[in-house]
This record gives sequence, C-alpha cells and structure tokens, in this order.
Amino acid sequence: MTDFSLLDFVPAIVTIILVVGGVMTSNLFLVRHYQAEPKYRYRLYLIKLAIAFVGILLVIVVLPFSESTRGQLLSLIGIVLSATIALSSTTFVGNAMAGIMLRSLRSFKIGDFIRIGENFGRVSEMGFLHVEIQTTDRDLMTLPNLFVVTQPTKVIHATGTIISAEVTLGYDVSRRDVERALLEAAQETGLTDPFVLITKLGDYSVAYQVSGLLSEVKQLLSFRSTLHKRMLDHLHHSGIEIVSPSFMNTRAYPVEKQFIPEHSLDEHVETAAGKAEEVVFDIAEDAASLEEAREAYKKLLAQIQDLDKQLEVITEDLQRKEFAKELERLKRRSERMQVAIEKREEAGRAITHNA
Repeated sequence: MTDFSLLDFVPAIVTIILVVGGVMTSNLFLVRHYQAEPKYRYRLYLIKLAIAFVGILLVIVVLPFSESTRGQLLSLIGIVLSATIALSSTTFVGNAMAGIMLRSLRSFKIGDFIRIGENFGRVSEMGFLHVEIQTTDRDLMTLPNLFVVTQPTKVIHATGTIISAEVTLGYDVSRRDVERALLEAAQETGLTDPFVLITKLGDYSVAYQVSGLLSEVKQLLSFRSTLHKRMLDHLHHSGIEIVSPSFMNTRAYPVEKQFIPEHSLDEHVETAAGKAEEVVFDIAEDAASLEEAREAYKKLLAQIQDLDKQLEVITEDLQRKEFAKELERLKRRSERMQVAIEKREEAGRAITHNA
C-alpha cells in the first residue's frame, strides 16, 4: 500500500480550489450573460454541467494515485455516466434533444399562434423539455418537445395570416350576388385583398369560401367572428337566404316569405375588437410582451456597451461629458428595466401557478 504525505495532496488541493473558484466565477458570468437572454437559459445549464464534469476530471487527474487507480476511477466515472444515459428515460433524452433542435431552428417563439397536430393555441412558454400553449378556452396545455418535432406544426407569424369562412347556398342563388356580398363582408371586416372561392359543387348546394389577409394576428379570434357576422349581414341585406335546400317548416307562410331575420334596433352594438383575445390568451400575451421587454433590455445593454467603447476613444472634454451624461441616463434606464422585468417574471410565475 502506498503511503501519502500531505505534500502529495497539495496539487490536488490547489486544483480543487481553482476548480471551485472557476466554477463560481463562470457561474456568475454565465448568469449575468444569460439574464438578458432567458430563452437560451437551457444553454446555461448545459455549460454549467460541462464545467462541473471537467472540474471533477481535473481533480481526479491530479490526485496522488497510481496510474491503475486513476484509470479505474476514470473508468468508473465513464461507466456511471454511460449507465445514467442508458438507464434514464429515453423520453427525457428525446425531449431534451428535441428542445435543442427547436431552439436551433427557431421556427416559432413565445407569443406566436401555432397549431401542432390537432392542438391550437398561443405559445406561452418554451421549456427545456416541453412547449406550453394557451388554448382557445384559456387553459394551458403542455406538449413534450419530442411530440412537437414529430408532428406537423403550423405557425401563424406576426406578419399576418389568411383567415377564411365558408357558407353553403343553393343553386337557385346567383353566384355573382353571393360573391359580391361576401367580398363586401370581408372588406368591412378589415381584411386586405379579399377573394372568394367556390370550393365544392354538392348535390344540393354550392360551397363558397371567402378569405382575406389579416395583419393583426393578435385579434385572430375576434376577426374570424366578425367575418361571420358581416357575412350574415351582407347576405341578408342582399336578400339571400341562408337555409338548407331541404329546409322545411310546418308553420304556414306565404309563398313569397323569405327567412331573413328582422333588423334589430341595436344592430350597431358590437363586441369590442380584441376582447376575446384579452380573456383567452392573457397568459400568452403577458409572456410575449415580457419577451419583447427582454429583447429591448438586451438591445439597451448593447447600446450601453457601444457607448462605453466610444467614450474610451473620445478626447474632447465637452464631447466626453455629453457621452458620459447619455451613458449614465441609459444605465439608469437599464436598471429600471431590469427591476421591471424581474417583477413581471415573478408576477408571471404566480399567475401560471394559480392558473
């Protein structure tokens, strides 16, 4: 058995101190670096794990052990690591890898409307293992990352989307009258470049589809509802009945009776645009606005860093004072933004917990 003196452990002790100090310093740096980029925090965890693993290997290498003992320890660590990966849930590993893939592709972000398979909602959170969406009934749905990458995903970006509505009418109704009424409905709704398609010639009816470009996607639900309302109004105002070809009513009506509702005295009373979205997607909207605030904070930090560099090369006193004053103003603003973001993050966690 080999005898060890205290001096033999000095390199190991120094290495341990350096490793601990390096881990703590790197942790402070990484936390500060990723504070302005919370969507990349999964990288923070991976980097911290890798640094800790490398530190453990360094400590083992400098320990005053024989080559065989050191080799056995390294082999043991390799076996434990391999067993951990092999025995851990394949779903966990798959979700983690899928999470890295989603963040690399950046096909959608927090606040986007997405349809994944049969699930539709607005993205409220993108975690390391899951994607959380807020559905149209205001509930939060958690989808594993592995499910997200293996399903067809439709993303409605902020630049706009086409919304459509369909109605079936009888062959006795003029196609031109229907198209004119539907185009007027789409234009009054506020859709850009509306158009009408005949999607089906059925045995008893014709299927018309009116579509248009919606630029304000945050009000997707409200505009779809408004489009249906305008379709009803303009079809009825044009004297077009919206009834089934097999429509039958046992009450006696004159032959010339048309089944179009009478105009209400309150026909101009409408639900405020965006009201539905404010109720349905409140958590997702808060998450999206918080993400925008983080991006603004990140840009402000970059602006401060740029001013710092400019200040180093300026020699004129008056110009230096102006730059220093502007730099101080931006730093105070960044501090206020940081406090506001932290408060909103806490409030968001509380809302999500209570939802």
